[in-house]
Amino acid sequence: MSLDPITLSVIQAGLQQVCDEMDLSFSRAAFSPVIAEANDRSDGIYAADDGALIAQGAGGLPVFVGTMQYSTAELIRLIGEGRAAAPEPGDIYIVNDPYLGGTHLMDVRFVRPYYRDGKLWCWLSNTGHWPDTGGAVPGGFSASATSVEQEGLRLPPVKLFKKGVMDEEIYAIICSNIRVADQRIGDVKAQAAALDVGADRLDLLLGRYGDDTVAEAITELRRRASAQMRQMIATMPEGSWQSVAYVDSDGVVDEPLEIRLGITRVDDRLRFDFAGSSPPCRGPMNSVLATTLSSVYLAMRHIFPEVPISAGAFEPLDITGYEGTFLDAHYPRPVSGCAAEVSQRIAEAVFAAMVQPLPDRVTAAPAGTSGNFALGGHNAERGRDFVMYQLSGGGYGGNADGDGLSNGCSTIGISKAPPVEIMEQAFPVLYHHYALHEGSAGAGRTRGGFGLDYELELRNGNAKASFVMDHGRFGPQGALGGGDGDVNKVVVFRDGESYVPLHLSKEQDIPLESGDRVWVRTPGGGGYGDPLERSAALVLEDVRLGRYSIDQAADLYGVVLSDSVKADGSGVPTLDEPGTEAKRAEMRAAR
Repeated sequence: MSLDPITLSVIQAGLQQVCDEMDLSFSRAAFSPVIAEANDRSDGIYAADDGALIAQGAGGLPVFVGTMQYSTAELIRLIGEGRAAAPEPGDIYIVNDPYLGGTHLMDVRFVRPYYRDGKLWCWLSNTGHWPDTGGAVPGGFSASATSVEQEGLRLPPVKLFKKGVMDEEIYAIICSNIRVADQRIGDVKAQAAALDVGADRLDLLLGRYGDDTVAEAITELRRRASAQMRQMIATMPEGSWQSVAYVDSDGVVDEPLEIRLGITRVDDRLRFDFAGSSPPCRGPMNSVLATTLSSVYLAMRHIFPEVPISAGAFEPLDITGYEGTFLDAHYPRPVSGCAAEVSQRIAEAVFAAMVQPLPDRVTAAPAGTSGNFALGGHNAERGRDFVMYQLSGGGYGGNADGDGLSNGCSTIGISKAPPVEIMEQAFPVLYHHYALHEGSAGAGRTRGGFGLDYELELRNGNAKASFVMDHGRFGPQGALGGGDGDVNKVVVFRDGESYVPLHLSKEQDIPLESGDRVWVRTPGGGGYGDPLERSAALVLEDVRLGRYSIDQAADLYGVVLSDSVKADGSGVPTLDEPGTEAKRAEMRAAR
């Protein structure tokens, strides 16, 4: 059988649509704001024999593009070895073990076998970020865990649903080990329902085009994705490029961790070598291998977005040198920061190397942190406990085409911060402000985007705050002469006194009482190109909008502005062209 291009395209879109509808169903039915509002979830279709990625929802987190196929492959392996129960129609496995193709414990994966005429045809899988899976810290983001047991309940692949019916005993075990357990049933049912939707939509697609035709299309799409990635790689010059990215600390030892990367192009393949990166760390900034590999894949998706999402797209990418480093975590290394933070440092290292041969395609470093902030405690007004999880955006890197996006989602996902109004309704908090982190963008011919600046107050009761963030010590890297973005900043106000965590943006169990406040400012993106080449008019506009001060315009860009003060005290900046020319000449001479 030979598929015509139109049929192939329609089937490709149909598979994507199946995943998109799973994503939409999951978010609409979920209880937790982190899924329902922030969309911290993903759904996909995976091959029956090896778990290879067939399709993933466009609105799902890109970091899961790799991890979910490895998780499905691990399930298939365990079934084959008799260490997991064989599948039957209507079964749904639950697993969050990070060492079995996962991320951190809060990313809980459901996997459902999909049958046609009694034969396993593929697997449907999704991942949802649960607000809590037990452990030492509400929300699971322990900043100083030294073993995975301290991070929460670890589940191997077990059947939570058997022939369509939830196993109440397994669910009771889960609920007995997590906080606010009574609220989890809403997320569990939503996650399972999304897979039901996927099965129904896949029935329709196969019924319309036939099982054999769709199977042939999947094989051809994988082949073409591989060929397209090879073609994109072939546009690069032959050579090798190096980069280094830093994790602030592991949360336990206050020293930076290094990600050293060398990328080499040979013919139509790329080799990513992480040899020389830091050894395994004591704290939770270790990365399991599935997350490390997926981080490289998602970075390449940013660089070559034309290549379809498929296992074939990753075949020309060879990843080595991670053995013996903190990028290849094994039990019992703690890993709560791997997906949300370390994965973004890995992507940053890829960007910093790839911008050298592909300056027109690759950006300066983005904010590169998910801004994980968990607040768990007791709501005195409602008489019940709560666990709040807040993620936040930051600035994107500048690029050849323009300035970076301000307050964009993280490198690893399309998830967005939940609306302030939803958070205030669901939890005993009040946001005092929620605005751009002014002055945070890295300077460049095209500047980075600006980060986020927010402050919230605990309105009643008591709680404990925990942070697992990054880029508090080093700002996101500029590219091709651009400046670094500003760093992440956390300040806690208790009893009228301010407190900055020792590890800057990592700490756990900070006690809060009613009236205490938390102030977070996320990083801006790195700048791209020489800042002295930026249009003075664009700098003036940023100052006019309050994004930079007049002094910053002079210090970063050599743009001299005068501030004409009106009678009411307001100032209107105007450009001093001769002063700007002289200032920029002085700055160039000083280099």
